[in-house]
Amino acid sequence: MKFTSALSSFSLVLLLTLTTSNALLTSIKEATIDEIQLAFKQNQLTSRQLVEYYISEINRLNPILNAVIEVNPDAIYQADRADYERARAKTRRGSMLGGLHGIPVLIKDTIGTKDKLNTSAGSFALLGSVVARDAGVVAKLRQGGAIILGIKPTVGLTSRAGVVPVSPRQDTIGPICRTVADAVHVLDAIAGFDEFDPATREASKYIPYGGYKQFLKANGLKGKQLVVSPVRTLADVIAFNQKFSDSEMNDELGQEIFLAAEGTNGIGSLEKAAMANLEQLTKDGFQKLMWDHELDALVTHGPGISAVLAIGGFPGINVPAGYDEKGVPFGINFGGLKGTEQKLIQIAYGFEQLTKIRKPPTFIA
Repeated sequence: MKFTSALSSFSLVLLLTLTTSNALLTSIKEATIDEIQLAFKQNQLTSRQLVEYYISEINRLNPILNAVIEVNPDAIYQADRADYERARAKTRRGSMLGGLHGIPVLIKDTIGTKDKLNTSAGSFALLGSVVARDAGVVAKLRQGGAIILGIKPTVGLTSRAGVVPVSPRQDTIGPICRTVADAVHVLDAIAGFDEFDPATREASKYIPYGGYKQFLKANGLKGKQLVVSPVRTLADVIAFNQKFSDSEMNDELGQEIFLAAEGTNGIGSLEKAAMANLEQLTKDGFQKLMWDHELDALVTHGPGISAVLAIGGFPGINVPAGYDEKGVPFGINFGGLKGTEQKLIQIAYGFEQLTKIRKPPTFIA
């Protein structure tokens, strides 16, 4: 089942923004996956209605947000097929549909989809290119019944096969959703072994029997050992970088990196030594901190810990935490050791349920 759009950000985004007269839901614009599935089950909503609304919202908001660069021409057909399968399943005893069946999902443009959509990584050079197969995560989303319309996990927990690469050491695919529960539903669908990505063989051992949704507990913070990063201001970061200038590198991605890479012979002895050094810094830094203090998670304001987690291949979850004086939202990040997604889900879900601080965004179009 597929309704795919390309998203010009660095993560998958699950879009749940629609309005309907559904009496059971306060506002389906804020509805969770479970609530939408309930509306499907009770014949108060169809996938076609859902997809048509999303398309109208994309047409209305995209000139402002510039987030979606392509909409699947087969979107309505895919939605109608989902509705047909749902109606058929109701007449067949024991017929089961996936947890994401009929749910529209946005896919980033670096993730391969073998259909009428382009996989261009935002580059005109790749426009019109044809991929050999669906990316591993797309295939799993289809198996879960998703209409492709986007928790950063442990590297390897989700397949990178079919994804335009940036760094084999750091690349990972994960959902960005409105709620922790929705993100977990998607993670359950896309996590697992993929023969086309060797990294999934080891990481798939971390997946608990029964999936991750079992860790969605409102008291998830109870008994957890957390530590808050001492960094408070940009000056703190600058001072730290100056003190540890040899080990801290803050180069930004740019075309010059591609040009420099083109002029090399690949990964040589210097590059291998640098990667070995990163491994050692990871063991002596983040891992040592977590082990020495028996921590369940490291807590940081905003994306401050993202680079550390990316370099080490560690999991992390970002949850809405508040708004600044201008009303701009900011998040709180929970980072942990490899394979500790279940703990991070408990912590993030517990924090979300305790605070409930997120407010629906308002767009003027």
